[in-house]
Amino acid sequence: MYQSLEADLRSLDDAGRRRSLQPRAGVDFTSNDYLGLAESDELRQAAADAIARGVPIGAGGSRLLRGNHDEHEALEAEAADYFGAESALYLGGGFGANHAIFATLPQRGDLVLYDELIHASVHEGMRRGRAACESVPHNDVDAFDARLRQWRAGGARGRAWISIESVYSMDGDSAPIADFLAVADRHDAILVIDEAHATGVVGPEGRGLAAAFEGRPNVITLHTCGKALGTMGGFVLGPRIVRDFLVNRARPFIFATAPSPLIAAVTRAALTISRTRPERRQRLAALVAFADRELKQRCGITSSGSHILPIIVGANRTAVALAASLQRRGFDVRAIRPPTVPEGTARLRIALSANLSEQVVGALIDGLAEDMRAAG
Repeated sequence: MYQSLEADLRSLDDAGRRRSLQPRAGVDFTSNDYLGLAESDELRQAAADAIARGVPIGAGGSRLLRGNHDEHEALEAEAADYFGAESALYLGGGFGANHAIFATLPQRGDLVLYDELIHASVHEGMRRGRAACESVPHNDVDAFDARLRQWRAGGARGRAWISIESVYSMDGDSAPIADFLAVADRHDAILVIDEAHATGVVGPEGRGLAAAFEGRPNVITLHTCGKALGTMGGFVLGPRIVRDFLVNRARPFIFATAPSPLIAAVTRAALTISRTRPERRQRLAALVAFADRELKQRCGITSSGSHILPIIVGANRTAVALAASLQRRGFDVRAIRPPTVPEGTARLRIALSANLSEQVVGALIDGLAEDMRAAG
């Protein structure tokens, strides 16, 4: 009955790409809990306080039905104020939020230009959308500009959309956002910036790399809650008309059970921590600088300069073997393989968090250096 599925899994085995679920074990160098908030006493207390004041755990339905709660509304108001946007819409996750943006907002006759390394959630949204979509080489501002000039010269009258990430999840590098915004301004385009891996970590008060541009009419941002903020969900931030249109037209919003009101309440606390307690962010920045130096000295690797450190090894099986060796040493490091990353660029993805110490990070890099020498 399932022969075709078995054959597909065997092909993944043969390519060194079959995945499986693994339990948590070892020191965390894998999660996106960059500020160490997910298991923090502060968020535990926020959850207890919310339960004590009667905030429900489940929403019970779509936000357009009974599922809309005061905590959702309060969180959206606080998020819009915090990030500096006219409005915010809270959805159950960043994947669904990106899906909603690109399946709903670009219309027939529009063109979406997206960075070739854009997240899978954007691809899913584009597949469900109405607009033409084209990939552009990574962070190549001139290529985006040239394609839009060509498109307009051909008589196109639709809206152009530019899709980028501020910090790329598998490479850890950043986009030149001001340059992309200049392109958007020249071509009357809308710039959509996925801040998922920047939220809470960089920018003033942890507001991300696009903080200076929030609130502009041609800027829409996505900020997720399940990474540095330590909870779950995602915000779409931008002009109020964008929020209203998504509420009326975005299927991932309309037909999904609303996010937990309890989690919304805890996320409000996470925003407050990010805004008023910079010490976690400062500790993480110091660890990033330490890891940069140690990777260069011990492994000869120039790092990304961010809290995401890709160790690109190329072959799938080599990446898996290196990850397994580090796991045996007590470090939770995972191998990332295609199709998550391009063919031939399998890697270890090392994520730093404020919960770590220089001693632990140094021990990981020592082990990595030894294992890489052994692997040749």
